[in-house]
Amino acid sequence: MPNSEDKLPTRGNSDKGQEQEDKGALLDDIQSAGGNANTDMPGLRKPDISCSSPRRLISMTEVMETARDVSNMAIAHEIVINSNFQIQQMESPQNSLERRVKEIVHKAFWDSLQAQLNETPPQYSQAIKLVQEVKESLFSLLLPGHTRLRTQISEVLDMELIQQQAKHNALDIQRLAGFIISMMANLCAPVRDEEIKKLKGLTETVSLFREIFCVLDLMKIDMVNFTIQTLKPHLQQQSIQYERSKFQEFLNKQPNALEHTTAWLKAAAKKTANSVSPSQGNRPAVVSPTVVLNQGYMNLLKWDHDGDTYPETVLMDRSRLQQLQQRLDQLTLVASVLLVTSNAVGAAIFGLPGFVDKLKQVTCVLLDGLNCKMFRLEEALLAVSDQVHREVSRSLPEHGYIPLTSEQEATLKGQIRSITQRDNVIRNLIGERIHSYLKGFLSSLSPQNCLHALPGGLAPIQAELKEIGSTFSRILHHNRMVFGPYYSGILGKLLFTDGDAGMDSR
Repeated sequence: MPNSEDKLPTRGNSDKGQEQEDKGALLDDIQSAGGNANTDMPGLRKPDISCSSPRRLISMTEVMETARDVSNMAIAHEIVINSNFQIQQMESPQNSLERRVKEIVHKAFWDSLQAQLNETPPQYSQAIKLVQEVKESLFSLLLPGHTRLRTQISEVLDMELIQQQAKHNALDIQRLAGFIISMMANLCAPVRDEEIKKLKGLTETVSLFREIFCVLDLMKIDMVNFTIQTLKPHLQQQSIQYERSKFQEFLNKQPNALEHTTAWLKAAAKKTANSVSPSQGNRPAVVSPTVVLNQGYMNLLKWDHDGDTYPETVLMDRSRLQQLQQRLDQLTLVASVLLVTSNAVGAAIFGLPGFVDKLKQVTCVLLDGLNCKMFRLEEALLAVSDQVHREVSRSLPEHGYIPLTSEQEATLKGQIRSITQRDNVIRNLIGERIHSYLKGFLSSLSPQNCLHALPGGLAPIQAELKEIGSTFSRILHHNRMVFGPYYSGILGKLLFTDGDAGMDSR
């Protein structure tokens, strides 16, 4: 059995040589972008944002190259932004043609192997090919410094010797399988221990090799995910310049590719200017580009995904931001229901241990699926009003409070149902307070420890808002780092007559 020094780092050991090799392999494209990723605004020629240049026809080769670059950029972006990023094993849908064909082909293959082994004497040609594939798979899981393991695998799985043994009917398949399983046990991550244990209990050759290949596939995925996690800090350092360089290549092929971003920032600038008081002499007040950009980011949380065209620079995070938007829509309704209930029953009963959590849980359940097309908000809030009334009616007498009168019950239910209306005062107030709170995360130096005051009425959803705020800030901080020079060029032309001003540091 190899010494512990030969264990893969998935068991907790590190290997600097492998780290350097893996880093080089994964960062070839990233490092080719150059630049200093630790700088807030790495050097990049100022983009020439021209809205008048005509569209040009591009070849199919350029289309394919652009698709590949965008795909690579999206993968790099996802690894950096998504803290839970992992490669998953792909499975075809049940009853799909692809899955059915795959099952038929696999069954034919394993049946053929079984037929060969059942011959007298047994035929091992197919089995030997499987052993060769297993050997290559084991090698792929080794680190460069694991010379002892590599030597051991080469000696035991010596294909020339195995072929000679098969020729003289002296091949011991079970012995080879036992060695393969023991090597897999040494190389696998702890999460695969149970699968390895099941392999040791198999004795039928065909079933054993079939399961060995299944576990090896999982181990390869584990190794890829381990490598990604190991290199994540390096990827984070390089990703800003990498994404920007790939986006610049895209712009070189399609100069008008920032028109939706320009329209998005123009709308944000207009909204910001309308909220700023004129300076002395009735001259227009100077608007900070950073304030405008932050307003643009906040507008993404109220985006009309059916009607408005999304900014090109935020496209890779569109689904992620849309999920945050949907979560905020639900939290706005939940907080509105709780505020209405608090006003109706009084702070004393509302402050009872577990009372708010119970109402919150019930409301969240009934509002689940809010953004589905088939969802009926009126029906959901009617059910919410009934459940809230039932919980209030049960809790008041239990704690010595006077039950609600019929008039108070009707008022409570009516106010909850009225939250359906877009212009509902409570709903709009809660929505404004939520956006005001989240806006503070964009300017905070440490979003995870953002300590700005929580507006009234949001205490029941504070934990959820903090989580959303941290995620929102992390996404947009990375976006600002990548596309800052482009925003600078656009906002310079929108806000200043000389067009030379850039993003300020405020």
